[in-house]
This record gives sequence, C-alpha cells and structure tokens, in this order.
Amino acid sequence: MKLLFFGTSNFSKPVFNALQKAGYSFILWNQENSFEEFKKMAPDICVVAAYGKIIPKEWLEIPEYGFLNIHPSLLPKYRGPSPIQTAILNGDKETGVTIILMDKKVDHGPMIANEKLKMKNEKYKELEEKLAGLGAELLIKTLPKWINGEIKPVEQNHSKTAYAKKFSWLDGKIDWSKSADEIDRQIRALNPEPGTWTNWNNKILKILESLPIEDKNDNLETGQAFLTENKETAIKCGLNSALLPKIVQLEGKKPTEIKSFLNGHKDFVGSKLT
Repeated sequence: MKLLFFGTSNFSKPVFNALQKAGYSFILWNQENSFEEFKKMAPDICVVAAYGKIIPKEWLEIPEYGFLNIHPSLLPKYRGPSPIQTAILNGDKETGVTIILMDKKVDHGPMIANEKLKMKNEKYKELEEKLAGLGAELLIKTLPKWINGEIKPVEQNHSKTAYAKKFSWLDGKIDWSKSADEIDRQIRALNPEPGTWTNWNNKILKILESLPIEDKNDNLETGQAFLTENKETAIKCGLNSALLPKIVQLEGKKPTEIKSFLNGHKDFVGSKLT
C-alpha cells in the first residue's frame, strides 16, 4: 500500500505522527512536486490534512482508494478555510471532524466518517489541537475499514452547508455595543491571527485574552473602561455586560497582563475605547 500524505499546518502534525505510530509506510508530499512526479509514484491512497492548496481534479482520479481529507468541522457545516474559528465565533456547543472522499469541489465530497466534540469555551489554538488529535484517531480507525471496502460513502446534504470565510484584520475590530459574550468569542476565535483590537489613545490596542461578566451599570458608555466592585479592570459592553481584559498589547509593545499595563497607563480606567 503506497500512501502519500499532504499536510502543511499544525493541524496536520498529529495526523502525520499517528500514521507513523500505527506503522504506515508513507511519503510526505512536497508542494513543489509536479503532476508527472505524482503519476510516477502511483499512490494507492492519499491523505490530506490542512494542506493549504487545491488538489487538481486530474490528481484525484489516480489513487485506487482516492484522496481522503480530514476536515475540522461536522460537514456539511463550515466548508472553507476557517471552520474552527467560525465555530467559536458563532458560539457553537459542538463541533468535530469529518473524513471525506475528495472530489473536484472544496470540502464537497461524500463523507467516510465523522466524530463529534463538545466545545468548552476553548481558544482557537486549543480547539485546533483537540480536533487535530481527534482527526488523527479517527483516521487510524477508518483507514483499514475503507481499504477493506467496509465503508460506504454518504453524500453530504449540500442544502445545509455554511461557508467559513478567511478572516482579515478588519474582522478583528471590536464593536463594544455587542455583548461581552460575543466579544469574548471573537477574541478566542481570532487570536493569534488576524488578532482582535480596538482604538485607545490614538493607538491600536489588541486584546488577546478576556473574560465576559454581567454588568447592569447604566451610567457608563459602551467602550468605557472602569473598575468593578472587586477592583478588576473592565470595559463596558452592550446588553448589560462587560469584558475583563486579561492580556493586552499596545501598538509597538509586547503582550502584557492588564495589571502590568495599568502600571504604565494609569489614565486607562475612565477612558473610552472605540
């Protein structure tokens, strides 16, 4: 069995390691290799995990057992480049991984297997690590069954698909009129890249970690920094809520805990963030 592995990101590393541990002999595919080289290798099966490039249609027809793609969502939900971030941003309670038999459309092919995972307010990198491990385990359980003809592919319900777009710097701009829960999800989803930020004192202030709380104080404007009864630094948000910034990064500076930040910026409390 000649297996080629296509993977380039952190999500692919546990899959790579799991294949090695399970005793599979495989070749790690180089993005610079040509189609002619691919044909000469004549793989029996290809495994794709966060490869970062479109696999051309003519490649898909060569391996006898096809291209299996490990996708970090419960397809057909969240096709596209950022399913993990989108699940966090939308406040989903459940996510998972799906193995599909690839076809010419992105994340479109029939499903081979899937595994669900309950979400627990994880940050993006934390959830990515969990899903990568889950995907690796699922692949090792699925490969022998697929090769032995024990699995019948199931067509996705294409009417229920949702697209997970690639997020940009502008998507990280914080709108303080939103609830603290929404803003906290944004912070957990979009860090470390593209980052979440606000304007303060004519500079960009990134908020890297936070905690949402309830706050019914009507005397504050949204975006205003204040001290809670427990002397914690908070920022007023919409819908009777506030956000406790935990780690921040002022433009041109290194990330720092909020207490250290306040030592050098005592004018922060009472000021307005926009």
